[in-house]
Parts: sequence; structure tokens; C-alpha cells
Amino acid sequence: MAFLKSTNRKDIGTALFGKNIVLRTPETGDYDQWVALRMASEKFLRPFEPAWSADDLTRRSFRKRVDFYRRGQREGRSWSFFLKSCTDERLLGSLTLSNIRYGVVSSGTLGYWIGQPYARKGYMNEAIGVLLPFAFKTLNLHRLEAACLPDNRASVGLLQKNGFRQEGLARKYLRINGVWQDHLLFALLEDEYQA
Repeated sequence: MAFLKSTNRKDIGTALFGKNIVLRTPETGDYDQWVALRMASEKFLRPFEPAWSADDLTRRSFRKRVDFYRRGQREGRSWSFFLKSCTDERLLGSLTLSNIRYGVVSSGTLGYWIGQPYARKGYMNEAIGVLLPFAFKTLNLHRLEAACLPDNRASVGLLQKNGFRQEGLARKYLRINGVWQDHLLFALLEDEYQA
């Protein structure tokens, strides 16, 4: 079960708790863990992500990333969380709710990555399970969308396990690792989540 906790410390923000994991808004002090995990997982992650810039792993770039996350949260258009182990605060990966829109749409887009040492161990499954009540009950979204490469069987299975339904195929949807690639489109509606 997820519990939302807002801290008084400006740099931390919000945390969501599961049984084995915690989702916490990123802070600048996470840089060392983040860069180590990204470097260790580079070959694993590159086929599924936009091309990394030359300065992608620098401390300066990370500070800009954290500032961007905070601005998105303040403006109500995105929420970014680092996925950490409850036992030792070890960084495992990250989840983001982006493109949050209200009004007649009331939806957001789910994105995520997991470090190679922690893939297929249930951490991301638990993290999505913790994030869903936040998206539907706290943020009052009606619909969550997600997309993944058709051959990314782990991601397809993860989304399906969490109740997402495949809705179609978007041709050359995202530029992944420097190439425009087709993506499977998935969505989960609030009433499906409640059921």
C-alpha cells in the first residue's frame, strides 16, 4: 500500500511507500548513485531510450534535470520519482508521470527505467503498483498512457500485469537510440484500476 508523505525539507518533496521500495522525488544529492547506476546499465538501457547526449551524465546536466523535474511538479504537468530500496536507499530506477493534462482529457503518460542489476526482480512492478493510486486518487487522473517498443517483452508484460491494455501501434512514435521507432500504445483507465 502506498502512503504519500510530504516532507518539510524543500530538496526532497514527496515520497510514496511500498513494501520493499520507496518512490521519492529526485534531489541533487542523488547524483552519485544516479550516475553510477546509469553507467553500469548503459548497454542495457540504450536500446530503449533516446540517444544520450555527450554531457548526459555530468553533474551539471543532472542538476538541470532535477530543476526540470521540480518545475514540472510545481506547474502540475509532471511528477518524477526515483525508485529506491526501502532497506538501504539504494537507487534502482526511475518513474515519471508526464504530459499531465486536466479538463476534458485528465490524463498523463507513464515512463520508467530500471537499472540492469535490478531488472526482472519485481521492483518496477511494485513501483507501478505504488504509483497508480497516486495518479488516480491523489492527482485525480482519468487515464494513464504508456508506450514501449514492440520487441520489449519485459515492458509489455509489466504494463499488462498492471492492468494496462494495448490500444494500438504508433508508427515511428519516438526517436529511440537515434532512430524513429514504432511503439505499442497502452492505457489504463481509472475505473479499470478501481475494478
